[in-house]
Amino acid sequence: MSGETIAIETPDGNFSGYLSKPAGGKGPGIVVIQEIFGVNKVMRDLCDGLAGQGYMALCPDLFWRIEPGIDITDQSEAEWKQAFDLFGKFDVDKGVKDIAATIRTLRPLSSGKVGTVGYCLGGQLAYLAACHTSTDASVGYYGVNIQNRLDDATGIKKPLMLHIAGKDEFVPPEAQEAVVKGLHDNTHVTIHRYPQMDHAFARPGGAHYDKAAAEEANDRTLKFFARHLG
Repeated sequence: MSGETIAIETPDGNFSGYLSKPAGGKGPGIVVIQEIFGVNKVMRDLCDGLAGQGYMALCPDLFWRIEPGIDITDQSEAEWKQAFDLFGKFDVDKGVKDIAATIRTLRPLSSGKVGTVGYCLGGQLAYLAACHTSTDASVGYYGVNIQNRLDDATGIKKPLMLHIAGKDEFVPPEAQEAVVKGLHDNTHVTIHRYPQMDHAFARPGGAHYDKAAAEEANDRTLKFFARHLG
């Protein structure tokens, strides 16, 4: 499975995205939203994996407004420093608009429905995509700062699934409880909690990767997308 780079148009300019297609050439679309390391091998592999499941998977370069083409890992202190610097400079609301543009780009290429899935920073953005874009279904893994954006939840009109790591070093217990309580009455929202897991438990090769929990979360995600995008 190999992908290609395509252009995504916005009123502010064009940026790139990594697109991976299924063997049949077409399928439902999924926008794969990056962590704080840019469109790196982890994200490209996620796209290729989803393409293997029959989806058109597109990962947009959401750091393009700061510096296009960021592609770093979580394997060195210098890269972590760069990643947190990018995270600090990133404009979340412009990122949501860029995701909306990515959905618009992907929809005519796909067989109809388009979902979103995101990790870390992308987990928050997947939640906000559910609040503010035309996504047909969204999944967020260990999203950061969602507790500060609960007022946005009034916009959720399509299915949203959140995977919450109980021992998330970036999302303290009180923030997790605020998210669960704040979204409890929304019938579109499903929350799965992984009490013993730390942040990024589903990132292969990461410090907190947990194979069993990752497989459980990923299986839930694939079944969710099969139900709502198929």
